[in-house]
Amino acid sequence: MDVFMPPNNVTEFVLLGLTQNPHVQKMLFIVFLFIFLFTVLANLLIIMTISLSPTLSAPMYFFITHLSFIDASLSSVSTPKMTIDLLHQRSTISWGACLAQLFMEHFLGASEVIVLTVMAYDRFVAICKPLHYTTIMRQGICQLLMVVAWIGGILHATVQILFTMDLTFCGPNVIDHFMCDFFSLLEIACSNTYRLGMVVAANTGCMVLLIFFMLLISYIVILSSLKSHGSEGRRKALSTCGSHFTVVVLFFVPCIFTYTRPVVTYPEDKLVTVFFAILTPMLNPIIYTVRNTEVKNAMRSLLKRRVS
Repeated sequence: MDVFMPPNNVTEFVLLGLTQNPHVQKMLFIVFLFIFLFTVLANLLIIMTISLSPTLSAPMYFFITHLSFIDASLSSVSTPKMTIDLLHQRSTISWGACLAQLFMEHFLGASEVIVLTVMAYDRFVAICKPLHYTTIMRQGICQLLMVVAWIGGILHATVQILFTMDLTFCGPNVIDHFMCDFFSLLEIACSNTYRLGMVVAANTGCMVLLIFFMLLISYIVILSSLKSHGSEGRRKALSTCGSHFTVVVLFFVPCIFTYTRPVVTYPEDKLVTVFFAILTPMLNPIIYTVRNTEVKNAMRSLLKRRVS
């Protein structure tokens, strides 16, 4: 059997989207078109700035580059289709496109979780073990950590897709969402999905919850260690850690709400998905530039060089 065909006669799904009100759809089209363009351009600007600025060579900026690439890609998975669908009364997605969307969502989402964890470790070493920082976070180790992030994302997404391909659909093909969501698919599947839902909750939800608590503990340790630093060192450490912790909360809390529960969907799920899949990738570059003097100075320097 072709892997892109479901084990039944359902070949496409109807997406209800965020709203069925035509007037609201037109307003949302403008809003999400702006959000998508801003997200992609802002993250590309950060990538260019860090890549072309010799002053931004620290491992932290190496990880921010990969985070920006993930955010730009994650926004491109569902936002363009959702935005275009707002111009149509009836929106559909094929089974193959649904699988592709699910894979990219979980691949990029899991990769971002690992990258944020690596960035927290980088800040821990920089603040708690400053004398050993250059030895521990050398270039080879940073590259290896990013390889682990990408491989981890692929493995996680592959597990989700294998689960999805085992589902059977015997008629209902309407998904109350603006994109292919695993729990929404489980709700319209014919087979018993309780155990599968629990496995997914354990695979995704428990992993996200465990990593989030690990990150909280790491930041508690970092804040405790700041007592031995000078006022200028505390200020700089709090600025960088504050930016990273803000990003962690914005991404992890909606994910925890979405995946740490049995198979059930709520009307709020679509808004929560909008937040961590669309708004968070837009907010990340703002957070990392507004609160980071080095990045702002590098952007000004780059702009002056281009104008000259």
